[in-house]
Amino acid sequence: MADRLAVLLERFPVSAQVFHAGALCGINTLDVVDGMGQLHLVRRGPLEVSHAGSTVQITEPSLLLYPRPMAHRFSSDPQSGADMACANLRFEGGAANPLVGALPSFVCLPLQALHGVAPVLELLFEEAFEQRCGRQAMVDRLFEVVMIQVLRQLMERGELGSGMLAGLGHPRLRHAIVAMHGAPAKDWSLEDLAAAAGMSRSVFATTFRNVVGITPGQYLQGWRVALAQQALRRGRPLKVVASEVGYGSEAALSRVFKAHSGLSPRDWKRQAVAA
Repeated sequence: MADRLAVLLERFPVSAQVFHAGALCGINTLDVVDGMGQLHLVRRGPLEVSHAGSTVQITEPSLLLYPRPMAHRFSSDPQSGADMACANLRFEGGAANPLVGALPSFVCLPLQALHGVAPVLELLFEEAFEQRCGRQAMVDRLFEVVMIQVLRQLMERGELGSGMLAGLGHPRLRHAIVAMHGAPAKDWSLEDLAAAAGMSRSVFATTFRNVVGITPGQYLQGWRVALAQQALRRGRPLKVVASEVGYGSEAALSRVFKAHSGLSPRDWKRQAVAA
């Protein structure tokens, strides 16, 4: 089976940078960091987490993921506190990164529920709480490994209501989505995608919309525009990008781009650079 995350993470990588390791005591407020999410690992609690008008009680070692910027507050015992390792997450492309839109605004998972990641967590905590040479680089990379494990877990548990990750978690739809990710310039027909999924045309179209939330054609268009946005951000000419993402001309891509994002490629790039 094709790797469901390989192309996605290659095209739209996620990087981590640890900013805290140790005890957090009392009340600590984390403000929004422009364009960044955050990943927190609670080694020892208890801990109360508040955000967007809701509160979550953490009573066991847990992972807390905020893929999009969101202010939140930690409340713990003023003396003993809670032992935590925290990192900022940079999703390449910011809000245009497909993973950002696919993930819930907040994810809370017990660490014991992350199958196969115990050795990584053990090493991460050991490195995070010591002052060894290369510590920052080591812990940053380990946070990125944990993030990949979270994506796996969310796909495999099938608990996401809809969207890209729900589609990648589906035993048949995943094949069609991976095919679109790997060959965005191909002139995909509904029949081609249904065949990739091993389903009839009508069943595929209905199932895709029910699981992913949009039609296969809309999904392919969104993926192509996301790739075009990434290429523009990197300074590549629109004319070259158009053929790479399946459009016969710069004008054709520009029409789709504006219909999808509300801005022309030139205006979008100007706005992205200014941000």
